[in-house]
This record gives sequence, structure tokens and C-alpha cells, in this order.
Amino acid sequence: MRRTFTLFAAALLWVLALVWTTQVLNRIDLVTDSGQSAGTFFLVAALVLPAVIPIVIPFALGIAVAQTLATMNTDSELVVINASGAPRATIVRPILIIAIAASIASFLINNTLEPASRQAFRSILANARADLITTVLQEGSFQKVDDGLFVQVSQRLPNGQLGGIFVADSREKNTKLVYHARTGATVEQDGGSILVMQDGMIQRESANGDVSTIRFDSYAFDLSEFTSSSGGGTPTLHPKDRSLSFLLNPDPNDGFYKRAPQNFRAELHMRFSEWLFPLVFAMIALAVAGDARSFREARLHPIVTTMVIALLIRWVGFFSGTEAEKNPFFSFVLYAAPLLMIGLCAFFIFTNRVMELPTHWVEKLNARTQAYRDRMTGLGFRLAQKRRTQGGRG
Repeated sequence: MRRTFTLFAAALLWVLALVWTTQVLNRIDLVTDSGQSAGTFFLVAALVLPAVIPIVIPFALGIAVAQTLATMNTDSELVVINASGAPRATIVRPILIIAIAASIASFLINNTLEPASRQAFRSILANARADLITTVLQEGSFQKVDDGLFVQVSQRLPNGQLGGIFVADSREKNTKLVYHARTGATVEQDGGSILVMQDGMIQRESANGDVSTIRFDSYAFDLSEFTSSSGGGTPTLHPKDRSLSFLLNPDPNDGFYKRAPQNFRAELHMRFSEWLFPLVFAMIALAVAGDARSFREARLHPIVTTMVIALLIRWVGFFSGTEAEKNPFFSFVLYAAPLLMIGLCAFFIFTNRVMELPTHWVEKLNARTQAYRDRMTGLGFRLAQKRRTQGGRG
């Protein structure tokens, strides 16, 4: 248990650092585009962490279990345990204790820390995008405010006025809106910001290519449209941002719930099924590497086999979660996939069978690995020969 937990903690930290870094770098534009402080950036980086941890935990646990058992087999410890007549529970019990603890931690993070951090992130993002329009929008340059939403201000006039406002909005499917205004200004009203555009026009292009134009003397545009917020300046919360209590009893008057109630049901089923994956990955590693094997048997390293099988079952989970938003049948698959895998692994473990990839898969992987090694060896030989030739000429 100690060895597995140590490897699990090390793998979790390193994998988490890599995944977290990629997520943080994806949000670096929050500082560069909207002029936020470094403190805001680091706060956003911290808020991203709870969403990453539950995804990383199963992979770190699968790597730790597979590596621990593979090392025990290499050191003949599994052979000694089997020869002593010890039951399989000697190996299985400590692994399951860690896996169950990891699953419980994943469930708690998914349903407490992650929704709270997502809501805080939505608020910061809404304020940052509002600041982009009201304070730091650069003159003469196009700024991406949201996916499909671009804004340009030609110049800043005295008294906070804006000159030459251009907005291109293609967020709504099959509809493109283009706003032109000679002048405009931002005003505070009812706790929110309003962009008032004057002397301009709106061009609307439909899916069939028809274009209609509307001229206006004055047009008030709620900045919540720019900040992905609902009325009153409150950020729009998606199903992933909601607490477990809200998903169990959603507000029927919630705008997002009215538009897509199935998304909330799919998210609820994902919350109740994803915590099983740490246990699934640990069971896969036990089924793959939990027995004593001869060194003469040609097989892939247990980590490779474990991760290939685990990635397949995890892909089924991700795919089912996406499809469940459109088809309720996949809500059943969200539970069936991990539970069936746990049952299959239990069958392999307690019948002393070994879970392996199909033979032709292993042969292809081994052949490609050997070919890659041969190419690297040949490349190293040619480079060394070239250096010797150049040295002789010198």
C-alpha cells in the first residue's frame, strides 16, 4: 500500500502539473487581451485546478498500480507471495483501499470544489470581458471578446465617448449580425453596464444568405451579451458550473435549463458515474499485472497494456457524456461502461486469468517499437560515422 501510494502521489503531481500547465496557458489571453493583473491570472490558474484533478486521478492511480505490481514481479515478490499460499486478497486488498479512497476524493471534488471554482471563474471572466469593452479596448484593433464575437473601436473621444464602433457577432447558429455606429458610450444602469451606440445600423445575414439592414439613431446593447452573462450582470452558469443540489432539483425558471433540460440531466448522471473511474483503472491494473509471470513470456509492459485498455474505457465515458446531452440512452451507458469493466476485471482477478491485449495488437506494437529502435540506432550510427569523417578531414 505504501509503495503504491507513493507512486500514485508522484504520478499525480507530475501529470497534474503537465495538464494544469496546458489549461493555464490556454487562458493566458485573459491577461494579455483584457489587461487583467497578474494576481487575477494566478487566481484563475488556481480555479482551474479542481476541474483537472478528477480527470488526472484515475490515470495516476492506474500508472502507480501497474508499475508497483510490475516491479514486484521483476523482483520475484509476486512469485514468493503465490508460493507461500497467500490468497489473492493479499495483493488486491491494499490496492482497493487506495482506489476506493481516490474514488471518494474524486466524487467530493467533482461535486463541491469544482462547481464552486467554475462559478468563481465565470464571474472573473465576465468582469474581465466587461473591462475589455469599457476600459482597455485598444483603438483601431479587432479584439476577440468571445467565440464568434469581435469588437473594434476606431478612437476614444473626450468625455468617455467611443468613435467608430464595429461589432461582428456570429455566436448564434445560422445568423450573422454586424453592428456599425458612428459614436457610443458605456453607461451604468441597474447594477450593469450598457453600451449605447448612436447613429448606426445593424446588418443581419440569415442562413440562406439574405441580408437585412436596420438603421437606428440610438441603440442600447446590454454588455451581458458581450460577457456571456444573464441580465443584471450575473454570469450565465452552465450545467457543469451548477452544484449537485441544483442538478437534483433544478430551477424551472432558469434560462439555460429552459433551453436544454437534457444537458442538466446528462451532467447529473456524469457526476454520479465519473467517480467510479479510479476504481476502474485500479482494477484494470490488477487484472493486467497482479499475477506472477515468467520473464521469458513476451508481452508488453503492464503500464502500456493498462493505459491502452483504460483509455478505451475512458473514451467510452467521455463519448457517452457528450451524447447523453442529446440522447437519454447514453445516460445508461455512463453507468454500464465502468460497472461492466469492474465486473470483467473482477472475473479475471479471481479466476487467476490475465487481461491482455489481443495477440495481433501486441505483435504490431512490438514490431513498430522494434522498427523505431532500429531507426534510432541507425541514425545514431550514421551521425557518429559522419562526425568521425569530419574529424578526419579536419
